[in-house]
Amino acid sequence: MSSPALELAGVTFSYAGSPAGSAPVLSGLDLAVPQGAFALLVGATGSGKSTVLRLAKPEVAPAGELSGSVRLFGEEARSLGPRASARAAGYVFQSPDAQVVCDTVWHEMAFGLENLGVGEPEMRRRVAETCSFLGMEPWFRARTAELSGGQRQLLSLAAALALRPRALLLDEPTSMLDPLAEKNLLSMLFRANRELGVTVVVATHAPVPMVDYATCAFRLEGGRAREAALSELRGEPAPEVAGRGGGAPGEGSLLRADGLWLRYARDGRWVLRGLDLDVAPGEVRAVVGSNGCGKSTLLQALAGVARPQRGRVRNAAARSQALLPQSPKALLSCETVEGELLEWSGAGGYGEREVGEALDRLALADAARRHPYDLSGGQQQLVALEKLLLVRPRLLLLDEPTKGLDRAARERVAARVAAARDGGATVLLATHDTAFVRAVADRVSLMFDGSLTVTEPTGDFLASSWVYG
Repeated sequence: MSSPALELAGVTFSYAGSPAGSAPVLSGLDLAVPQGAFALLVGATGSGKSTVLRLAKPEVAPAGELSGSVRLFGEEARSLGPRASARAAGYVFQSPDAQVVCDTVWHEMAFGLENLGVGEPEMRRRVAETCSFLGMEPWFRARTAELSGGQRQLLSLAAALALRPRALLLDEPTSMLDPLAEKNLLSMLFRANRELGVTVVVATHAPVPMVDYATCAFRLEGGRAREAALSELRGEPAPEVAGRGGGAPGEGSLLRADGLWLRYARDGRWVLRGLDLDVAPGEVRAVVGSNGCGKSTLLQALAGVARPQRGRVRNAAARSQALLPQSPKALLSCETVEGELLEWSGAGGYGEREVGEALDRLALADAARRHPYDLSGGQQQLVALEKLLLVRPRLLLLDEPTKGLDRAARERVAARVAAARDGGATVLLATHDTAFVRAVADRVSLMFDGSLTVTEPTGDFLASSWVYG
């Protein structure tokens, strides 16, 4: 019988900096993924899904104390050199921004092959075959900065596949994608699994769209893993989050944009095209739309981070605003989680008591001395959001605030957004999370072709939409 593609036997792991006596992230965990499987890893935020995947890749393995065995196709993962590791498994991060490093698609495709010393003829063949297999030829020579989120995530997958790994390890690969881009990426993963024989292991908080592709699943709880029936995952209800509560938007405008036009290069395409926006004080407004439609650019323009070539932004809360970017690491710069939350205490008028309460709220009191980068992607998202909320801004601009979060964590974010609104904040958020929109937003705007096509009360918008309803 062949060895499992991925096997963890008696694995116990604690991150460096964990307080003495705190529970390890993984505790005597046993897990075996058969070769050729399409396996799902599910579990709550912080349950150890990302840790399991990272321990199998020496290049991204976390620092800490590890006991037990982690094997890829029968070989101890810690003993694999760069070539053997690349041949055994490719790794795709939650955010393509953490993986895409080159300025053009073709260069990104060749980057890993160049680092492994693959000769030019073989490199050209692998790049050509992979791009053809994934349907990337039309944008093979595009600049990576101009790609949509879905294209960038597909590029991350392509760069990993070009190394011809026997397995693919993917950490929340669809959490930043719109519904159509998600279906496209999953279909490509399915083809790689079935047609190329690549074992696929996906860590996810949203298993329902993947169940029809999967052959097995494992649920992580309390540091251990158990097999989960696919029928159990298929029957899971959509995540529910806390309701909006009372409080109607005020009169007038707190934030207004008139005729915004913005592009990133003189000869580039217009990302914003004559966009108009009007957000009332105390309103929670959601902006939805496909990857690459300009939602993030809009938030950056409103925050003053990006400058439109034409048009005007009137922001009455410009001196008391906070922007949560798609990548929480942009806000995380300290050596410990506690340090992150304390960083703005002087200017924000809060102290250690409020930080302690925030750590308890996040269920991260035991992780206070850990480095923020050792947290899961979902936990990093929660810390970054809490860091902003501690300064009590009048305007919150949130870019995909629930990505990578499980149901309970989404409920916490919804409750925090509701509390900020009840405290007088106005919230503008860009998201693909329909359940979150239903729970927190007063109105919804659909973004398309660089402008806002329609704005309606949340109930009306969702009831009339066949994509977001």
